[in-house]
Amino acid sequence: MLVVVGILIFFLGLLFSIAWHELGHLAAAKLFGIKVTQYMVGFGRTVWSRKKGDTEYGLKLIPFGGYIRMIGMFPPKKDEKYGSTRSSAPFRAMIEDARQMSAEEITPEDAHKQFYQRSPWKRVVVMMAGPFMNLILAVGIFTAILMGHGIATPTTTVANISACVLPATAPNTEVCPADAPKSPAAAAGFQVGDRIVEFNGKPYASWDELQLAIRASSGSVPVVVERGGHRIPLQADLMQTDRPKLNSTSEYEKVGFLGLTPTSVLVKQDIGGVASTIGGFVSLTAQKVVELPQRVPDLVAAIFGGERHQDSPVGIVGASRLGGEVLASEKVGVDDRIIMMFNLLAGVNLSLFVFNMLPILPLDGGHAVGAIWEGIRRKFAKLVRRPDPGPFDTARLMPLAYAVSLIFIAYSLLVLVADVVNPVKLF
Repeated sequence: MLVVVGILIFFLGLLFSIAWHELGHLAAAKLFGIKVTQYMVGFGRTVWSRKKGDTEYGLKLIPFGGYIRMIGMFPPKKDEKYGSTRSSAPFRAMIEDARQMSAEEITPEDAHKQFYQRSPWKRVVVMMAGPFMNLILAVGIFTAILMGHGIATPTTTVANISACVLPATAPNTEVCPADAPKSPAAAAGFQVGDRIVEFNGKPYASWDELQLAIRASSGSVPVVVERGGHRIPLQADLMQTDRPKLNSTSEYEKVGFLGLTPTSVLVKQDIGGVASTIGGFVSLTAQKVVELPQRVPDLVAAIFGGERHQDSPVGIVGASRLGGEVLASEKVGVDDRIIMMFNLLAGVNLSLFVFNMLPILPLDGGHAVGAIWEGIRRKFAKLVRRPDPGPFDTARLMPLAYAVSLIFIAYSLLVLVADVVNPVKLF
């Protein structure tokens, strides 16, 4: 039951994130006097709507996205009087064109309210307002957690010791095979509660620095631990073995292996710490988005029974299942489950921000680049005293946008199938 409740709660959180994203587009468009005819959460048939002013607000039957419709999204063709109306959702625009749905008629009294007529910087603001709403929500959630609850920070104190050395891809087990060698930490005599104060002759106060030193070492290494108020020297014979790269669970490298897990404590962050941590989250998210094409083979393999890594891409279905898993887990306390769910939601919003900032159509970033290019063209024409080249017709790039949309749709379906048949599991 808790799994179902968790899935439902997290799914509603995702819908709110989508509505919040489109609210950014809506507010910016109305601020600059652009007529918005629809603000919808979901796709397909309308299940509820209400019109207020020029805009129809409503909910659609299929809750997997959202959009707003602005008049004059594209400038008019030479033989047309008014611009072309489209929705802000990448895939919906393609579907509308495929069905040959005509753009809503622009009346003479609305002729001055078209999107393409606004200055380039205003159009950039309208298109970027959606992703930045996701960024604001992510930063707000992360800030509240980091400053109010704290972030789990590993220390140099030993929490667990591996009894033996197993391959990095081996399933988790508490029983060591008979032929598995002892871990270097177990062989050296480490005990739970030991605080490592020196490694290979150098003092270490943070786990991050100590971890890098361990991974870069091999062979016999002197270690000094503090145990019961006394300093005790130990000698560890580190092994070189394949382990996941830092910040990854799917890529491996050969590193020094000691075989212990550090104790973590909650540390509340100040403003500087929050900024640094969130900056790291943004950088890591951008890296994961760039790596999406590389994940296709792993997703295909996962569908046919291969391993599904924890950092594998997930869609709305997969993210909702993670929310259900977190809420139902008994391995952590209730407070920690709630914090984990909010962390997941913030991470999704951060991913939406980074993904939509990509400078390719039909994403928000692609429309923003079109407006920026128009501004550059007009500034250059003015500088060299040439005639104003007029608005840049982004519609000319729609064939490319459709191709990209098809790739996105295929990728989304691949992720959906993987989320159903072989979902990502946190525990």
